[in-house]
Amino acid sequence: MLEHDVVIVGGGLAGCRAAVEIARTEPGLNIAVVAKTHPIRSHSVAAQGGIAATLKNVDDADSWEAHAFDTVKGSDYLADQDAVALLTQEAPNVVIDLEHMGVLFSRLDDGRIAQRAFGGHSHRRTCYAADKTGHAILHELVNNLRRYGVTIYDEWYVMRLILEEGAAKGIVMYRIEDGEIRVVRAKAVMFGTGGYGRVFNTTSNDFASTGDGLAMAAMAGLPLEDMEFVQFHPTGLYPVGVLISEAVRGEGAYLKNAAGDRFMATYAPSRMELAPRDITSRAIATEIRQGRGIHPDGSAGGPFVHLDLRHMGKEKIMSRVPFAWEEAHRLVGVDAVHQPMPVRPTAHYSMGGIPVNTRGQVRSSADGLVEGFYAAGECACVSVHGANRLGSNSLLECVVYGKLTGSAIASDVPKRKFPEVDEGRYLREAKQQIQELLDRSGENRINSVRQALQDAMTEYCGVFRTEELMRQGIEKLGELQQQAQNVYLDDKNQLWNTEIVEALELQSLIVVAQTILTSALNRQESRGAHFREDFPQRDDENFLKHTLAYYSPAGIDLATMPVVINMFEPKERKY
Repeated sequence: MLEHDVVIVGGGLAGCRAAVEIARTEPGLNIAVVAKTHPIRSHSVAAQGGIAATLKNVDDADSWEAHAFDTVKGSDYLADQDAVALLTQEAPNVVIDLEHMGVLFSRLDDGRIAQRAFGGHSHRRTCYAADKTGHAILHELVNNLRRYGVTIYDEWYVMRLILEEGAAKGIVMYRIEDGEIRVVRAKAVMFGTGGYGRVFNTTSNDFASTGDGLAMAAMAGLPLEDMEFVQFHPTGLYPVGVLISEAVRGEGAYLKNAAGDRFMATYAPSRMELAPRDITSRAIATEIRQGRGIHPDGSAGGPFVHLDLRHMGKEKIMSRVPFAWEEAHRLVGVDAVHQPMPVRPTAHYSMGGIPVNTRGQVRSSADGLVEGFYAAGECACVSVHGANRLGSNSLLECVVYGKLTGSAIASDVPKRKFPEVDEGRYLREAKQQIQELLDRSGENRINSVRQALQDAMTEYCGVFRTEELMRQGIEKLGELQQQAQNVYLDDKNQLWNTEIVEALELQSLIVVAQTILTSALNRQESRGAHFREDFPQRDDENFLKHTLAYYSPAGIDLATMPVVINMFEPKERKY
């Protein structure tokens, strides 16, 4: 049996930053990072726009309190305000620390880190590395893993969290290359497994974003928090869904409908294109619904709107947002210096996740904690985003809470001893699970079930939701769950069998999809990214609380948890 003092699942920003913090604080600890892709290929690398922090390099009037207020207002008052205060107070320190590690941020003329405007923020506080910020940060963090001697298991798929007697004891993992299965025991397990964008048919997320960490926690009997809140990014490149960063609007691009109007004046006159993402996404979806979208031939009534950069000029486009230009040119043949980009909302980010406190400890209920289990980043819900995340706060959450969780693990682990784990039992069960998949003579292809699931979630639980739609969606998911039990694999070998991984990921997607839909059906109000056409108003009296959803194959049980409100009283959200 393999053993490490700490095993971190996920090689993105949250996991890597936690590993660095543990290694810095307790150099004697044996740390492992397990990732189903190489860490450099984690989805964090695709984050473009920037990381928010009140450095005051371009705006003296900014403060952590202003950043906290913008974040809480953006969250439609569902964020936990103690967690937001920590996020915004720590922000300048973590950005300076990243710079000291070697992250190449874009600069002002005097050499200080540049900062740009971003949606929902009242000050220019987003630090950036052109439009490749996640890429710049992740590369330095992974370099630091090597420097600190962290063991990296790349291209291992984690099949199971070992959770016994209310304590995390390790993981079961499967090597994609040759099918080897290993049990790892650890004094602490941390999940930094990212989001689940692949639950939807159009997403900015990479193919690995299948919600495995969330599903493993749910299957182990732990709750998932606020899963109904799914962020749709306003500007997914049509028809591929790939993200065109909010940085493009931060640098001055316009959103226009078929008539050439900057329609955001109707929806958020004070912020225009830099309104929060939920408001901007609904505005675009409404324009398309009401016939003011654009067809590829330029006529009205089509499926997208235009993101127009032409007035910005070639020099600014190529220096500030080169990657956005490159993506549009490579994927849909649009030269944004001379032509507007076709965009529409795309599933982007999960506000909900595995519930944690501000030390990153996973909750077993509203008032209980799981011993030895931690989570951070997009897979976790410390609830700094509430019902809607502001752009450039996600990289910040990964780095701040990656650091704080790493710090908590470093102080907790030396007091623990290795747990007892029955290696034989877990190996047997995992091998049996894989063999059962290989032996199936089912009648469904994995891809057809997955595609039907993604189409169903987009149709029944998208930007606009109603009870009738979501009930149909839940029924449809029930059918797809049956079909998923009956998928067959063409490849019966153990060597580099990607179908095995896809079959396991399909199970994760189904668990996550059912949790999202059930939580969304239960929340009879509109708040942030969760918009109910049958309940268009926010309802603080009945729903100013977090949802906790407990999964079981028989159905999902729901509970609630209070929101921490200690700085800003909820009021109407207007921009």
